[in-house]
Amino acid sequence: MAKKLLFVFNPFAGKGKLKENLLDIIDIFTKGGYEVTAYPTQEVMDGYEKVKADADKYDLVVVSGGDGTLSEVVKALMETESKVMLGYIPAGSTNDFASSMGISRKMTEAAMEIMEGVVFRYDIGEFNGQYYVYVAGFGAFTDVSYETSQTVKNTIGHAAYILEAIKRLPKISGQNMIIEHDGERIEGNFILGLISNTVSVGGIRKLISNGVCFDDGLFEITLVKTPSNPIALQKTINDVLFKKLTNEKCFVSFKTSRVKFICENKIPWTLDGESGGMHKEVEIINHKQALNLVIAPDDKTIEQNLVKSLEI
Repeated sequence: MAKKLLFVFNPFAGKGKLKENLLDIIDIFTKGGYEVTAYPTQEVMDGYEKVKADADKYDLVVVSGGDGTLSEVVKALMETESKVMLGYIPAGSTNDFASSMGISRKMTEAAMEIMEGVVFRYDIGEFNGQYYVYVAGFGAFTDVSYETSQTVKNTIGHAAYILEAIKRLPKISGQNMIIEHDGERIEGNFILGLISNTVSVGGIRKLISNGVCFDDGLFEITLVKTPSNPIALQKTINDVLFKKLTNEKCFVSFKTSRVKFICENKIPWTLDGESGGMHKEVEIINHKQALNLVIAPDDKTIEQNLVKSLEI
């Protein structure tokens, strides 16, 4: 009896290139010994509902779209505590997760990697009861992804994020907050915070500190302190964009499995580039090795990050 595969995809992600590769991808899955059910999503959270209802009827779930579509499917798997294997074919404008995990941007190659791949048990985050895949964030630029229209993203790709970020420069302001983790307490005013399990955020690689390990049960926390004047603000932004996060007076970084943020007022958060709502208090928990992700067996990115983590 053939194994069963559920293929959930966003036909509008990126520039709609999935449509050009759809038949080839399904053929690869069929040749791999699977009976394929293809499900094109129709609206936001449609993929979540489909996977939540049907995931355990299948041997393998494959999702294709941007990071938001991937996040929907992972949420469904986590909420149902499903252990079904998950494959990912990136089709978005930036694809931070695929970049971190070394997943091919060529869709047919990514499909082949899934058929030939091995299971990697990837850590998943929980944000006030909501699950996310690779990054939760607040502050400067973190809402650029979900407030940039899909039409603009499809037309000019990653440049759309940069243009939107530039428009926001005059409006950047910090947030007073308390951060608690592992018995420590940090107080300050911050313009940006990232709680992540990735080496790429918004298409910028190495923004996060070295030593990222995707299955160690720890988040990388990166906090950017609010500069005292416009000139210092511009320098800090340049440091962020050019990955020079070495000045301890401007940046705070650490690793933890659980962290709590307490703010003076409700502030907007993002989860995997999508809106995470307004919150005054946030608790984020790492679920170690919770996702059974199928990746290429000779994935160099995974190996390199494991080596880096041992060097810290």
